[in-house]
Formats: sequence, structure tokens, C-alpha cells
Amino acid sequence: MAKHLLRFGALGYLAVLLLAPVVMVTYRTFEHGLAPVLSALSSPEAQHAIYLSILVTAIVVPINVVFGLLAGVAIARGRMPAGRTVNLLVTLPFAMSPVVIGFALFALYGRGGWIGDWLALHGLQVLFSVPGLVLATAFVSLPFVVREVVPVLEEVGTDHEQAAATLGAGPAYTFWRITLPALRWALAYGVVLTAARALGEFGAVSIVSGNIVGRTQTLPLLVEERFRNFDGTGAYSAGFVLALISLFVVVAMTLLSRRKEHP
Repeated sequence: MAKHLLRFGALGYLAVLLLAPVVMVTYRTFEHGLAPVLSALSSPEAQHAIYLSILVTAIVVPINVVFGLLAGVAIARGRMPAGRTVNLLVTLPFAMSPVVIGFALFALYGRGGWIGDWLALHGLQVLFSVPGLVLATAFVSLPFVVREVVPVLEEVGTDHEQAAATLGAGPAYTFWRITLPALRWALAYGVVLTAARALGEFGAVSIVSGNIVGRTQTLPLLVEERFRNFDGTGAYSAGFVLALISLFVVVAMTLLSRRKEHP
């Protein structure tokens, strides 16, 4: 009896917390048919918001993949000076509110900031432009690849790498032929998480972007702007696109987690 209560309680909690909101968003999106949804998503503002979100994600993911891969190898193999400190710093975006991250970037790159005045003198703009969006998004999505790579490297160990070195293989050859293949599924998992976090980021981006329609408005910011302006169809349509992305992420994570367990 207790076992069944526990199961139904967990499933009921998930249904109320996760399933019900998704069902409601889907219902409200198509409440008046498909035509209003297509019209809302084909507007210039929505098209630019989707394009900008994809652009920022396409820039951020490779940056964080390269950093996460190199940092993960350095931390796991003990080649990083003050490795534990670096490991803690990498986790900082998990513990810090994205809004605080946005304010920190604003204080650093805005006028009167440590770097902002120098950038302004040289005609460079970070805030309220794509570089600011990239910085904010890269910061909040920084830990995912590192957190996936480090445990796998620690589990795999160094036996194969040492054997390759004993046979005369150089560091680059060992990395590409021994280390990287062992990380392929963990790396793919980290890429999916990083992309999902980048596409859905709101807090930090809302601070550094200025939410300028048609210029710095990403898809999550579009949802908020349409909702504030009582455009329910536009808000729910953009939210439904984000929900579809989330569903894709869940499916991809499930498939990749199986590959990680049974490579």
C-alpha cells in the first residue's frame, strides 16, 4: 500500500508541476486554431527573435564545448593549477541567480564600468547588442560540458592514455584517438544541455539586452513582452516553440543517457 501511495504521489506531483502547465500552454496556443499561431510566429518580431536565439546559441555552444572539453581534461587529469578552485568556479553559474549575472555584466561592460568606458572610447558596444547576449548566455551555460566530461574521464582512468604514450603516441594523437572517443556521448549530452540552457535563458539576457524589439529580443524575451502587451496568442505561440525545444531536449537526453550507460 505504501509503495503504491509513494508512486501515485510522485506521479501526481509531476503531473501538477510539469504536465499540467505544458498541456495548458498547448491548449491556449491552439485554442483559436492554427492560423493565428502561424500568423504570430511569422511576424517580423517573432522571426527575428527566433533567429537571434538560434544565432546566440550557435555561437555559445561551440565556445563552451571547447572550453568545457579542455577544462574538463585539465581538471580530471590534474593538469590545471588550483584545480579544485577552478572546479568550484565553474560551478558558480549553477549557484548564482542569472539576474545577478546580468547585473554583474552590466556593471562591468556598461558606461562607468571597469571595461565599459574603454570600450566606448574605442567605439565598441557590448551591452544592448549581440556580444552582450553571447557573454550572458555563455556565462549561464558554462558548467554543463565540464560537469559531463569530468566524471567520465575519472571513471575511464589513464591506462589507455599511458599505454598510447608508451608506444610513442604524442599528446595530440592520444587526445584525438584515445581521450575524445571515450567522451563522445558525455560530450553530446553536454552539448544538448548547453544548447537548451542557451535557448531558454531569460534573466541575464533581459538585463544586458535591453529587450529591444527587432534588435536584441530573444524568444524568451518575446514571450514576456507579448504577455505584458496582452497578446495572448503571440505569447503562447512563442512559449509553445520553447516547450517543443524542451521536449526535444528531454528525448535527446534520454537517448544519450542510454548510450552513456551502454556505449
